[in-house]
Amino acid sequence: MTPSRISLLIILVGLFIASPLLAAHGVSLDGELKYPKNFSHFDYTSTEAVKGGTLVLHDIGSYDKMNPFTLKGEAPLALESLVYEPLAVASLDEPFSQYGLLAADIEVAADQKSVTFTLDPRAKFSNGEPVTAEDVAFTLETLKSDKVHPSNNYYYQDIEGAEILAPDKIRMQFKKANRELHMIAGQIRIMSKKFFQKHGFEDQSGNRELIPPVGSGPYIVEKFNIGKTITYKRNPEYWGKEHPTRKGMDNFDEITVKYYKDQTVALEAFKAGEFDFISINIAKQWARDMDGKKFTDGSIVKKTVPHQNCAGIQGFLMNTRRELFQDIRVRKALGLALDFEWTNKSLFHDQYTRSNSFFSNSYLAAKGLPEGLERKYLEAYQDILPPEVFTTPLTPPIAIEPDGIRKNLLEAKKILEEAGWHVEKGSLVNAKGQKFAFDILLVSPAFERVMAAYVKNLEKLGIRASYRTIDTALYIERLKSFDFDMIVTTYGQSQSPGNEQRNYWHSTSADRAGSQNYAGIKSAAVDGLVDKIIYAETKEELTAGCRALDRVLWYGYYLIPNWYLPVHRISYHNKFSTPSQLPLYYDPFQLLMTWWVKK
Repeated sequence: MTPSRISLLIILVGLFIASPLLAAHGVSLDGELKYPKNFSHFDYTSTEAVKGGTLVLHDIGSYDKMNPFTLKGEAPLALESLVYEPLAVASLDEPFSQYGLLAADIEVAADQKSVTFTLDPRAKFSNGEPVTAEDVAFTLETLKSDKVHPSNNYYYQDIEGAEILAPDKIRMQFKKANRELHMIAGQIRIMSKKFFQKHGFEDQSGNRELIPPVGSGPYIVEKFNIGKTITYKRNPEYWGKEHPTRKGMDNFDEITVKYYKDQTVALEAFKAGEFDFISINIAKQWARDMDGKKFTDGSIVKKTVPHQNCAGIQGFLMNTRRELFQDIRVRKALGLALDFEWTNKSLFHDQYTRSNSFFSNSYLAAKGLPEGLERKYLEAYQDILPPEVFTTPLTPPIAIEPDGIRKNLLEAKKILEEAGWHVEKGSLVNAKGQKFAFDILLVSPAFERVMAAYVKNLEKLGIRASYRTIDTALYIERLKSFDFDMIVTTYGQSQSPGNEQRNYWHSTSADRAGSQNYAGIKSAAVDGLVDKIIYAETKEELTAGCRALDRVLWYGYYLIPNWYLPVHRISYHNKFSTPSQLPLYYDPFQLLMTWWVKK
């Protein structure tokens, strides 16, 4: 997956923690729900929304399959969210709540070792077949198998199995008590057993004919031109159109996605009217490239919208599978060569805030020095952790004038010398005479100007770093096989992290193709703290686990922290009406699904 898709998939992943004992239409961390059993719609949707019209979007790269759950290949944008539905959905204006969708009733066992879902009798797939407990059991079994992208089986691995109690009722058993696990079960997007038994589940990429999937969601695949466009049609027989979690949403009759080679080309296409909506993640484009008559006369709207998402972290990540990056001192030195202050001022128009945590913009971020339960968790691994974990608050390197970056580079030079590297004839070499050189793999040409400045600073240390932008499909495949030295990547985080942390950092994911443990981290301390997060029984334990993990990852110097925004930068052709209230925890696509075409 691309970073943007990854960030789309995980903004609310692991967010929801249930209240035990009671069967209910929804569940929450504190036992309280904003919306009662017979609520009509979410507050961030509108009763004035009308169905109709078309929405044209864009994506970068291509697609070559219609199965969003497998590892090989790339599925089209929004296929999973528009065609498939989960048992329960998040409320985007509550941090820890979830409401039944395919499941009309959710019952958590008193010992928290199982959850029982009773399906809505109205729920059916787009082919008219009812959604049954057999479909749920088939989906769970499949997502826990080696047929799927490893992010799925990591996420669901603690769900031991399922027992069908009735055609519309299923109980999922857990390997151990985990206060989050019943909500993880609720997030499973249900597949049609009959469809996949008929057509097979394996990848459809390559020369095979792509078969549009059958799902229970509000849209079906109407037509497609492989790698160029895909059009989703709103299903007029959609079973859930009056469901309170769907009221005021999914309002467009058709949604078409057009594919472009890169974001620069896409932006020009957007301004020319080739598609309707764009979310901007390039500061230069936002500051300089989005102006002209259409913006001044209101034909195109340009605005920022606030959110309360945990920003996670973006950074230049080093692949520790490479011998060059296995020395923690080397990784620390490379971080000193990034001049964020100059980059933000000269390239980003001072739009960004420097990341200071793996949970930036969140209460989960480590602050000050560790104390209390957080320190207790860390002390269990004190013998293998860097001293900074206990002695130094999380602070990224700062390049302040008049010394600017020079002071940091001098410190980096000293650290590299301690690690056995010295300058010889202008090149940094080790005792074997091997030169310090590596490649930086990019998927967006917009990052080339950032890397140009960073590489120039590395040259002052005698390091030969090169960077290049490659095709999106090739980039994704190289990430899946960990075939890179350094990349720019993002780890999004929810308000309540959980099982997805295994896929990010745990040693069991380090050698598994397709995992997001891109750095190749294998650390007993990281493994233990990930478990503390997953099996936390209280908010205090969750917070302590996240903050402790934050410190260990930070002082492992696996990536060079970048920057974040507490807003979404969006632009759209002025053809939409919008609800009066914004959600709190959302991505731009989720926001867009509450809009409708003006009449």
